[in-house]
Amino acid sequence: MEYKITVMKNAFYAQSGGVTSVINCSAYGVISKFKKDFSDSNIYASKNGIVGLLEGELYDLSKTKKPFENLLEMPGGIFGSCRYKLPDLDDESFYKKLFDQLDKLLIGYFFYNGGNDSADTCLKVSKAAEKYGYDLKAVAVPKTIDNDLAVTDNCPGFGSVAKYVAISAKEASLDVKSMCKTSTKVFVLEVMGRHAGWIAAAGELANNAKQTFVHKILLPEVSFDEDKFLNGVEKDVGEHGYSVIVASEGLKNENGELYASSTETDSFGHNQLGGLAPKIASLITEKLGLKNHWSVADYLQRSARHISSLTDIEQAVAVGKAAVKLAAEGKSGVMPVIKRISDSPYEWSISEGDLNEIANEEKTLPKHFISSDGFGITKAGRDYLQPLIEGESFPKFYNGIPIYEGLDLHLRKI
Repeated sequence: MEYKITVMKNAFYAQSGGVTSVINCSAYGVISKFKKDFSDSNIYASKNGIVGLLEGELYDLSKTKKPFENLLEMPGGIFGSCRYKLPDLDDESFYKKLFDQLDKLLIGYFFYNGGNDSADTCLKVSKAAEKYGYDLKAVAVPKTIDNDLAVTDNCPGFGSVAKYVAISAKEASLDVKSMCKTSTKVFVLEVMGRHAGWIAAAGELANNAKQTFVHKILLPEVSFDEDKFLNGVEKDVGEHGYSVIVASEGLKNENGELYASSTETDSFGHNQLGGLAPKIASLITEKLGLKNHWSVADYLQRSARHISSLTDIEQAVAVGKAAVKLAAEGKSGVMPVIKRISDSPYEWSISEGDLNEIANEEKTLPKHFISSDGFGITKAGRDYLQPLIEGESFPKFYNGIPIYEGLDLHLRKI
């Protein structure tokens, strides 16, 4: 393969995987930093992740007239996201097409904003560029509500979801408590989390020293014991009059099998999850005969920009800016990571992580964060989680509804 040699290098940015309420904040970090430090270059945002690059559809951000600050208030992925697994590096025809596309726009910087699978994509692009002789600096920008990326202390997107779950569980608990004498006794809230229970763990933050609003937390890291669980629910109802349960969709049985899942898989081979809450509710109905309700947080938990954590927003912007800095320093196959300096007062910094240690790895809830009965979170876990949900940054409202203005996007076909 032969490619153009040029002093001017433009940038490519794309969003990948499940989006968050703050992924566009990372986009703002990348775009604003690149435009400041590379004023003679341009940055293109791919439509629907790397799929847009392969299909020749990118947004030319030099033509955008609205302020990029609008990205700071907009949930979802403004440029579109995707789930797309790249082939192995020996697929020369595929990578020739990919680098030919980049070469058409003189792109020398590649920023890929996503989670575990996206880190794999960015690492492959970095290694393929080296293998096939394309001058490219590929840097991953961390994002995942699951908080399961290795190396980094936490991940942008998680803090806001944790805040949403804690608030929603507390509010729902007060609702159930109001009617538990003559009506609903048990409420089950299903949240995301395939192998790691970070999101479900955030339900603990609804509680305080004086009151318990979430009585049971079901984690993928703890094998589900039906009898122990049912006995616990009966005890909760006896003591409090009701029981509120926050359950991670990745809950597993004693054999390590998903307690509830479908046979459908995505492009990375992951089983489609869901259906845990109604299964737990049916178990309670059948075995205990208690009236119950269930709900699935689903996309609501990851799109709730109206109550996003200020800490989360600030970190999302910071990793975007840090990604540009790493690329400018000539780094490739890396990712900016968050390092915790202290819990209280909460202090953090940005460091550099190697994608070889991040891609396709998963960070689960450590044992010392899980209570001895397996249904709660310890003080150490609370101390870790608490600062990530703190602070508010409300979007602008009009007629009672967030504006979410976004950008004017101008598609360029290549």
